[in-house]
Amino acid sequence: MFSTRFLYILVLASGAIAAPAGSSVPSFVSRVASISSHATEVLSAIPEVQTVAPASDKANAPMWAQNSNSTPEAINGQLGGTIISADDTLLDEQNPDLVAPPSTDSGSVGNAKWSFSLSHNRIQTGGWARQQNLDVMPLATNMASVNMRLAAGAVRELHWHSTAEWAYVLKGSTVVTSVNTDGQVYADKVNEGDLWYFPPGIPHSLQATNDDPSGTEFLLVFDNGDFSEDSTFQLTDWTAHIPKEVLAKNFQINVSAFNNIPSKELYIFPAAPPEDEQLPLSPEGYVPSNFTYKLSQSSATPLSGGSIKIFDTSVFPVANTIVGALVTVEPGAMRELHWHPTQPEWSYFLSGEARMTLFASSANARTFDYRSGDIGYVPPSYGHYVENTGNTTLQFLEMFNSDVVEDISLQQWLALTPPSLVKGHLGVDDTFIAHLNKTKQYVVGSSS
Repeated sequence: MFSTRFLYILVLASGAIAAPAGSSVPSFVSRVASISSHATEVLSAIPEVQTVAPASDKANAPMWAQNSNSTPEAINGQLGGTIISADDTLLDEQNPDLVAPPSTDSGSVGNAKWSFSLSHNRIQTGGWARQQNLDVMPLATNMASVNMRLAAGAVRELHWHSTAEWAYVLKGSTVVTSVNTDGQVYADKVNEGDLWYFPPGIPHSLQATNDDPSGTEFLLVFDNGDFSEDSTFQLTDWTAHIPKEVLAKNFQINVSAFNNIPSKELYIFPAAPPEDEQLPLSPEGYVPSNFTYKLSQSSATPLSGGSIKIFDTSVFPVANTIVGALVTVEPGAMRELHWHPTQPEWSYFLSGEARMTLFASSANARTFDYRSGDIGYVPPSYGHYVENTGNTTLQFLEMFNSDVVEDISLQQWLALTPPSLVKGHLGVDDTFIAHLNKTKQYVVGSSS
């Protein structure tokens, strides 16, 4: 049988001889196009199963529920075997897709999970702080985080960072204060579910109210994976390392005014709960763009399997390097298959149980399990989903080092692609094509 390439050569040769002088479209061009079209039709008519075998129909749900109190074993179907040595059973229970991975996992993907429960905790009088950065999660190159707790009245001392600081209040209420480079001032109280953001280098303080007798707890996110909470610029750390004579000269006051300054940083310290103290008036007025956003008061967009609240510069203008969404997924539903073209996704799981498979191209895919207090990370362009694998509502934050939230929905892409291409790739029929949704879904309900 002649190959298509050989036919091209024959036609080109005959066309070069037979083409009439002055012809604007050589006859061999149309003849090549005709043969090319016919060859394409013949090739496209070959069922895809004759090229690549169909994917397995094997079920790949987690082998056990995270809270099942079962005895985890490294067995999936006919593969694996029991665990016969001493093992951390509780940790195995929380990671069914690592212990007995689905058959669709393949190759290698960096660790995309970290739990604050594994982070070293810095405990102080009045609170504590623990962090996640490149030291413990090398995959997370663009973003780092801190989980901090302040007792009622306790203060996270006046400080600033070389990176931006974004925050989500997990519990209680926090009073924040700040001054910008123009000497304009800002103060506000943020409650559970609210946000704050301070640009790089902008000084600020955080203090827990006694609205909740336990104080407050919050999540901090920074736009640099190499960030360390231990490298913060602290007021008392600085003054402890300035000669008192220099301090006196700077403030134009007697050196005795500094007899009681701390000899080292305070970091977190106890104090009386904040009253309705008036912010000192500044001749420059107030900051022009709020450093806080009341996400708890904004409306969520209802979806077939949950809801989403997107927060970006359209609603929180000052936060131009860290944006994201608060996603709710009902039992059996999932955050749809998608990817983020240029930015990694940093996730924090607030409630419920989930699993997420990262597709890293070149047959590399790995599935991770998550629950409250866990952090996830997805590099740019990695395909993924987030499925609620528990019996309660899943809620998580997905964050981006960007000024806009953007993703590509697999379903929307296929719905807006010529149907013949979709059918040729996936071996699906017209029923599947008609079922595709041309609108981005974000969260889809259970298929059962």
